[in-house]
Amino acid sequence: MSTLLIDAPTGEAAKAAAFWSAALGVPATPVPDEEQFTSLPGILAGLTVAVQAVDDEARYHMDIETDDVDAETARLLGLGAVEINRWLGCRILRVPGGHILCVIPLHSDPEVFARNAKTWE
Repeated sequence: MSTLLIDAPTGEAAKAAAFWSAALGVPATPVPDEEQFTSLPGILAGLTVAVQAVDDEARYHMDIETDDVDAETARLLGLGAVEINRWLGCRILRVPGGHILCVIPLHSDPEVFARNAKTWE
């Protein structure tokens, strides 16, 4: 798991970011070139937490980062997830229980990824 996203309707995202920043005692930092995201750094080492402006309802979702999006998606589909969309290089899945899970390509520091990665046989 690489990312926990607090999805907020676009019109409420700035207020949500300000709330979570104050509630968690961390800065709310806009993400350059990705205006839909406001980072909340420093909550838990190795975990990215951010508010994401969405054209949908408020919810939370997780991202799993991988060096093989196709293989990880296939593994999760085999566990009961259903692919519902694709965005850029990401796969958006609905998992048992109804939650959203995104499988995203490798983007973190390679040393951090190597330290935290799970290898599936």
